[in-house]
Amino acid sequence: MRARTPIAVSLVLVLVPLLVAVFGPFVPLDAEPGLPYERGPGHPLGTDGLGRDVLQLLLAGGRTALGMALGAVAIAYLVGGLIGLVAASTRHRWLDELLIRPLDVLLPLPSLLVISVVAVGWRASALAITLAVAAVNVPTVARLVRAAALDAASSPVVEALRMQRESWFGIHLGYVGRAVLGPVAADIGTRITLAVFLVASVNFLGLGLSPTAADWAVSVSRNREGLLLQPWAVLAPALLLVAFTLGFNLLADRLVHRTRRMAEVSR
Repeated sequence: MRARTPIAVSLVLVLVPLLVAVFGPFVPLDAEPGLPYERGPGHPLGTDGLGRDVLQLLLAGGRTALGMALGAVAIAYLVGGLIGLVAASTRHRWLDELLIRPLDVLLPLPSLLVISVVAVGWRASALAITLAVAAVNVPTVARLVRAAALDAASSPVVEALRMQRESWFGIHLGYVGRAVLGPVAADIGTRITLAVFLVASVNFLGLGLSPTAADWAVSVSRNREGLLLQPWAVLAPALLLVAFTLGFNLLADRLVHRTRRMAEVSR
């Protein structure tokens, strides 16, 4: 069903929150403060519990809500992906064990608890939360990439490339890297959704960014008591978060479906 979803729908779901997050802070919108949970002229989406314009907060809050999650996934794949490729390609079992076994110790740790502890220690630090989300994702990313790369890394093609004195990066980022694109594409949709959830959860619980920050999750947490008085203060940022994660998962599923079809045709 996901694979049959029109790609235009998936793109709209992803691009609208993404464009708001990237270009929203540059929109020249200078709304005057009003009364708490006010709906009226000058405030198209009303005001929040502090009397601030919801539309203005919406335009400014996406950069942290999505930027922290996307940055965390990028760091996790940069570190975990490299560890997985090295572990899959090495001919020394001790190096494989040295790289993977310490990560196995980190796998059972509850992600939200770890990130919450870091967030409390470095209060209101977007960088600390981003690195913490990346760190809890590195073990699973490394194991995924290693498992996906094992067959390709031990194939005769790699041996032939080694005999031709191809560089390590040329072999494993070129040939082996293409072999793991399918599993990685399938995982990225889930991984980004999880990262958005973790970042939003920490901010929603009040353990991350400042309670007065314009972040979408912080806005949902701060204004949930006034949901019946002024619903857009909660619904608008929540809808953008849901739209981005849903759209990204739909796009990732389409990519996986297309990759499988191409693999079946090539066989």
